[in-house]
Amino acid sequence: MSPLEFSNNARPNSISQRWALAAHSAVLAKLSFAECRQLWDATFQDWDLAQGPRPVWSPTCEVVAHANLTHFMQEQGLNNLPALRQWATHAPVPFWQAVCTRLDIRFEQEPQEWLDLSQGLERAVWGRGAKLNMALSCLPELAEIAGLAKRLHATAPPNPQRPAMVWQAIHGPTDTITAQQLARQVLRVAAGLHQSGWAGKRLALIMPLSPISVAVYLAALYTGSTVVSIADSFSAPEISNRLRLAQAEVVITMDSLARGDKRLPLLPRVQQATELPCLVVGGESNGANTDWDSRWLGSEPSGLRSQDVSWNLWLSEVDDRLIPPAYVAAEDPIHLLFSSGTTGDPKVIPWTPLTPVKCAADGYFHQDIHPDDVVAWPTNLGWMMGPWLIFATLINRASMALYEDAPLGSGFGRFIQDSRTTILGLVPSIVKSWRATSVMEEFDWSRIRLFSSTGESSQREDYLYLSWLAGFKPIIEYCGGTEIGGGYISSTVLEDNAPATFTGPAIGLDVEILDEAGNPANEGELYIVPPSIGLSQSLLNRDHYQTYFADAPILENGRAISRAEIHESENRATCRVLRKHGDHFRRLPGGYYEAGGRTDDTMNLGGIKVSSLELERAINLVPGVRESAAVACSRGGGPDTLVVFLVLADGTALEPESAWLVKLNHAIREQLNPLFKVGQVCLVPQLPRTASNKILRRTLRDQWQQGQ
Repeated sequence: MSPLEFSNNARPNSISQRWALAAHSAVLAKLSFAECRQLWDATFQDWDLAQGPRPVWSPTCEVVAHANLTHFMQEQGLNNLPALRQWATHAPVPFWQAVCTRLDIRFEQEPQEWLDLSQGLERAVWGRGAKLNMALSCLPELAEIAGLAKRLHATAPPNPQRPAMVWQAIHGPTDTITAQQLARQVLRVAAGLHQSGWAGKRLALIMPLSPISVAVYLAALYTGSTVVSIADSFSAPEISNRLRLAQAEVVITMDSLARGDKRLPLLPRVQQATELPCLVVGGESNGANTDWDSRWLGSEPSGLRSQDVSWNLWLSEVDDRLIPPAYVAAEDPIHLLFSSGTTGDPKVIPWTPLTPVKCAADGYFHQDIHPDDVVAWPTNLGWMMGPWLIFATLINRASMALYEDAPLGSGFGRFIQDSRTTILGLVPSIVKSWRATSVMEEFDWSRIRLFSSTGESSQREDYLYLSWLAGFKPIIEYCGGTEIGGGYISSTVLEDNAPATFTGPAIGLDVEILDEAGNPANEGELYIVPPSIGLSQSLLNRDHYQTYFADAPILENGRAISRAEIHESENRATCRVLRKHGDHFRRLPGGYYEAGGRTDDTMNLGGIKVSSLELERAINLVPGVRESAAVACSRGGGPDTLVVFLVLADGTALEPESAWLVKLNHAIREQLNPLFKVGQVCLVPQLPRTASNKILRRTLRDQWQQGQ
C-alpha cells in the first residue's frame, strides 16, 4: 500500500497540493507575509468551502511515510485513520496495550486487569494491579545505571549519549545535556530526597522549567513522591491555598526569577505563603561549564529562614548511594495539579502513573514526535503542559528545548534557531505579540517541521503568519485539559492543515457535540466519550462523578436520555455515556472542527485556566466595587479578552472606565496572578441574574459581542 493511502484527505492534483508545491518553492520563501497572503488568496479563490476550510499545508508522500501514525497503523494492519479511530475507541484495551508496547512503558508488574468497568464507565479504573515507576520509562538510562534493565524487559536499548535537553540561561550559551547526564543527576537528587526523609512525601515544586526542575521532578517520581506543582506567577495567598488543598509537606523553589535584565523575587512570596521547609535554588545559574555537574547548581540564595535549606549545600551533602526506584500502583497519584472550577477553590486533579502514557501517546500520534526531534514549548510546571512536555518528549526519546526567559523577544527566536528546534508549541497570545512586533522575522526557523497550539482559541490570520515564519509548516491544534492528561481533539500530519481548526478527536478518544436540547448537532457543547487512559478517575476536593457525569446526558441511538431512562432501555449495551468538559465547538464541512470557547464560567487567559469567581473575588476587594462579573469575550474567534462588568457601591465617585481598568489590573496582579490582565471595564447599573440569583455571564458576553 502506498504511504499516501494512509492520509484521509490527500488529493495529489488538488488546489491544496498546488499550494503545497508553491509553499516549498525558493521563490515563495523570499516573499513577505503580505505577498504570500495575497498568493494564498489567489490560489484558493475557486476553493469549494463545502469540502472544508482552505488549507495552508498538505502532507507530502515523504511526510506520510515518515509519520508515527503511518508506522503504527502498518503494525496493527490498519489502512487509514478512520479505521484506527474506530479500533481505538471500540477496543480500548488492545489499543492501549499496543500503545504501551510502542512507547516502551516499563511495568514492574503488568496489570491484572487492564480496564475495570465493574462500577460503570463513569468509574472506570485502568491498570488494576499494575506497578510501575514512570521515571524509568522517561529515562531508561536510570534502569541501566541501577542494574534493572533486564528485570524491566526493555524493548529497546538506551542511548546514553542522546540529547535529553537543550538549555539556555539568560545571556548564556546554548547547552546540551545528555540522557546519561540527566539520569545521573536524577539519581543524585533521589538520594538526597531519601537522605532528607522526603522520599514518598508530597513535594511542592514552585519553579520554572529548567534542567534542575526537570531533574527534581523525575527524582520525585523515582522515589515514589507525589509532586504538587504550583505556577511561580501566583500570589502568596493563592500559593498558600494550593499548598493547603494538596496537603504539601515540603516546598522546592527558587529565590528569584529571570525576566530580561531583571530578577523578580520569588522566595519572599513563598515564605509569606507557608511555614513549610523550603529547599531553595539560587536564581543565578552557573551555566555551561567543562564540568557538566555545575549545570545543576545555582547561586547561593539569601533570605533563608531557619527551616529553609540552600540547594547547593543540600546537594553537596548527598552521598553516592544508589537508591532503588519506588514502584507505585497504577491508581496511585504521582502528581497533583490544579484546574480552576466555578465554585471558588481550584480542583485538585491527581495524575496517576498511566497519565503520562496519554501525554506521550498524544505526542506520538498528533505532534508526531520522533527521537531526533527537539521540542520547545514555553510553559510552566504549574500548568499541565509542563509535565506533558517532559513525558511527551522523553518517553518518545526526543529532546526538550528549555529557555529561561519569556518567549516574546528576540532572545527566544535566536534560541529556537540555534537549538535547531523542530517542533514548537505555544499559545495564541504569543503569536499575536510576534505578529505585532515582527520580532521573529529575522531568524531562520526552516528546521521547524511543525508547530502546535493549545491553551486558548486561535485566530486564523495570526496562524497563517505563524505558519509563514517557518516556510509554511503545519500547526497542530491541540485542545484538552488537566483532567484529561492531554488532548481530546487535535490535528495530525496525515491531513490537510487549515489554520485554527482541528481534524478530529484525539486518537484513543471519541467526542459528541450536543445542542441545548441535548441532541447531537454540528454546533454546541462538546462531550467526551469514555473510557480512555488519561481521563481523571478522582478529585481530591470534589466529587468526581458529580463534577463530570451527573449532569451529562446519555445517548441512545443518537437520542439524549436521562440516567433514569437508561435502566429502562432495551439497548443499554449500546448507550453512550458522556463526560462533561465544558467547551463549545462547531463541526465544519470536510470533517474539521472549530473551537468556540468555554460554555461555563471558566476561561483561558494566556493559556491559563481560571474561574470567573476567582477573578471576581480579587476584584470585589477594590474599594468602591459593589459587585462584578468577569467574562471571557472573543473577537472573531481569537484569544479571550477579559471583560469585567462593574456595579459600583453607592456613593462611589464616578471615574472613567480607564481608571477602573488600572485599579482592577493592580488588584489582580497583587491578589491573584500578574499574567491575568483585564482588557476592558464596563460600568453597569446592575448585573443580569437568573431566578435563583446566579449571574448570567453568557448574557453579558453576548451583549458585549453584539456591541463590537
